[in-house]
Amino acid sequence: MSQQTATQKNDNQQTSEQTVVLLADTFSESGVQTLKALGCRVISDASLKDESLVEAIAEVNPAVVVVRSTKVTREMMNAAPTLSVIIRAGAGYDTIDVAAASSLGISVANCPGKNSIAVAELAWSLILTCDRRVPDQVADLRDGKWRKKEYAKSLGLSGRTLGIVGLGGIGLETAKRGKAFGMNIVAWSRSLTEEKASELGIGWCESLHNLARMSDVVSVHVASTPSTENLIDESFLDAMKDGATFVNTSRGKIVDEVALQKSVEAKKLRVGLDVFQNEPTTGDATFNPSIISCDGVYGTHHVGASTMQAQEAIADEAIRIIQHYLTDGVVHNCVNRATSTSAKAMLCVRHLNLPGVLAYVFELLIREGVNVEEMENMLYQGARAACARIQLDRVISPDCIATMRDHEHVLSVTASAINE
Repeated sequence: MSQQTATQKNDNQQTSEQTVVLLADTFSESGVQTLKALGCRVISDASLKDESLVEAIAEVNPAVVVVRSTKVTREMMNAAPTLSVIIRAGAGYDTIDVAAASSLGISVANCPGKNSIAVAELAWSLILTCDRRVPDQVADLRDGKWRKKEYAKSLGLSGRTLGIVGLGGIGLETAKRGKAFGMNIVAWSRSLTEEKASELGIGWCESLHNLARMSDVVSVHVASTPSTENLIDESFLDAMKDGATFVNTSRGKIVDEVALQKSVEAKKLRVGLDVFQNEPTTGDATFNPSIISCDGVYGTHHVGASTMQAQEAIADEAIRIIQHYLTDGVVHNCVNRATSTSAKAMLCVRHLNLPGVLAYVFELLIREGVNVEEMENMLYQGARAACARIQLDRVISPDCIATMRDHEHVLSVTASAINE
């Protein structure tokens, strides 16, 4: 662990009952103070990564870890027995081993929608850069070159077609700005319907290739998942117009970078990239992607969400998630909660709200060899009675149900099979 972390640990050493929150990335100072006001013991060190993060987690044993660009591995999760929640301070969560977290019973949450405007603003800066070649003009002027004739060849954007791949929060903000520039907007998204597109006042593309063929500018805004890896492939790029503009501010894995470089050379595409394959894992590093050396390609440093406005909004959302976790145990924006279970039966137990009743029910389930898949215990007004809805992996026997009903504080028991 770094000296900074060790010092912060000593500064924040309080009672063992406090929830320990490890901020392993940049976080606003006001956010840190808010977490402390909530009663958390806060350890903040943006330099933590790889082995140093494993060591820090093992030493401070946090219940909550907050990261931004830092990768979180199974080894890190195994380092702290109390680790219950990992929060990605941003929308994407591909830097977290979600499968490992799920197998260890750790909730993974994100902060969606809080950086939409920031990313859309950067996407538009890249679109305009591709059209007007501003960095090239600046470089020539700094070299004492006046090339007005060359740079007067921009096509312009008004009246042209902007194709948006992925119409979530960022895509919608990008579309809104496209309308302000007088562009025709078309979009493709797995969840987008023709009716919804009509309501939004944009065109609906049934297929990605249709969008590629129609668009003068393509901007990509989909999440990085196994199904979107290399979504923008050679066939998509071949379908694009010669000389069109392509912008990616989502994730590097979504684009076949080799195929994109070939298209830049063969079709004279103009390209703006904020994200790349095999990006450095640290804020300062040597990085030389070959595609950046191509004429007409412009790049930024994966800073789409990196505005002060966005970071404050994301910090506020991370704090909201932690606050709800502390007060009611619910992890908002949890991305790895199962959408369905293998439960085969539902057991409903209405009972008096007294100690030992549910323990009695679970003891009978243990004897029956039945596993609980999911449950909730709803309390009625006045807190005198409650109803436990327990999903089981199989139907329990009539004898088990009868024994449950024998308990003096059990009001009723019903059991039924769940239709698959």
